[in-house]
Amino acid sequence: MTSTTNTHEPTLRTTLLALSLLALAACSPATNTQRAAMPATAPITALQLASAEEVGMDSSRLDRVTQAMQGFVDEGLLAGVVTMAARDNKIVHFESVGYRDIEAQSPMTNDAIFRIYSMTKPITGVAMMILYEEGKFKLSDPVEKYIPEFTDLQVYAGEDDNGKPVLEPQNHKMTVRELMSHSGGLSYGLFSQSKVDDMYNEANVLDADSTLQDMIDKLGAIPLRQQLGSMWHYSVSVDVQGYIVEKLSGQKFSDFLEERIFEPLNMTDTDFYVPEEKANRFAQVYGYSPAGELTAQEGFGGGNDYLRDQAFESGGGGLVSSSMDYMRFSQMMLNGGVLDGQRILAPLTVRLMSSNHLPTGVNGLNPYVTHTKFGLDFAVIDDPIQAEAYSQGEYYWGGAAGTWFWIDPVENLVFIGMIQQFGAQLPDVRSTSKRLVYQAIMEPK
Repeated sequence: MTSTTNTHEPTLRTTLLALSLLALAACSPATNTQRAAMPATAPITALQLASAEEVGMDSSRLDRVTQAMQGFVDEGLLAGVVTMAARDNKIVHFESVGYRDIEAQSPMTNDAIFRIYSMTKPITGVAMMILYEEGKFKLSDPVEKYIPEFTDLQVYAGEDDNGKPVLEPQNHKMTVRELMSHSGGLSYGLFSQSKVDDMYNEANVLDADSTLQDMIDKLGAIPLRQQLGSMWHYSVSVDVQGYIVEKLSGQKFSDFLEERIFEPLNMTDTDFYVPEEKANRFAQVYGYSPAGELTAQEGFGGGNDYLRDQAFESGGGGLVSSSMDYMRFSQMMLNGGVLDGQRILAPLTVRLMSSNHLPTGVNGLNPYVTHTKFGLDFAVIDDPIQAEAYSQGEYYWGGAAGTWFWIDPVENLVFIGMIQQFGAQLPDVRSTSKRLVYQAIMEPK
């Protein structure tokens, strides 16, 4: 596959050279204590283009990110990629390579729109914490206080001699904290095999043509997969959080997100569907044929038609977004809950979300990943050496079609990566981009 680095627009480097002539001298970096709340040097208008050198990075080294992504495209492993990095509230890298749609020969562009799947989860978590700040719930509250259908849910404990499920009582009531840290006994029906997962699939818990209330009714009739607080287990718990947002706010979930997050942050491309006037920016999603060739296909059986308004507003995986929109959301988090004067959360709430909330005795995301903990809808790096990361307290997540991001409060850095790719042949874009971004930092904080 030939190289398709975009040449029909001015390159970022050309733009940055022009802007650098007008740039003000960089302020001294904030201390770690200051940065944990909100960078003291945050400009009035965040996310303006700047040269890498203005924020202590090497532009030629940062170009290696683009070169690596172009290499994956040239090898036929990816259709197209958008990558974006910001440090000290300034965009220092924003590049697209490859194709938005191979068959149509449409080049990837920086304003492309992507299925972000589970990168919806941190946004839903922020919606929850907006309500938390308003006193609508406590993290220690039992979930059944807000969802009566979950009262006295039983826990699957095996089968009897006749193959029928054996159930046992909960060891305690599921809390909102457990719901937000995937330790509340729920499952997905997708990422593990168990009798309870089979029940999820038989009930079609996440039916795209149903409602959030339908989902709750189904879950209320299915036992928990494991005892509460016994392990981290990826689950539909963030879809349940979307339902709680509706119940506590009295608004449709999408309306709450638009009013309280998307509109204040100027996230103009983030929604549960792609409107007709933006369809030409919507990236095609790909899998791999048995021969390893890229093949256009929707994920999860093609149940979602993203070109129409969705009946099921999935807080766990339903949003589409652009690189710039997700950067604005992530930069708000790094800034301690504020962007361009629009405050979404308080600094201490952001710190709470990016702190470990796993129950005592649960040491990580599984027995082999003890270096990563889990906050409130974010994974959190606890041991950067074992995680092959760079900063303790980095928090992140990713999406099923390959999208990824991380927020580094130590280096005052955000990175966004957008692809649309399923399959085992997916190259390791996440660790590749991480190494190449950090080797471009010449002035560590």
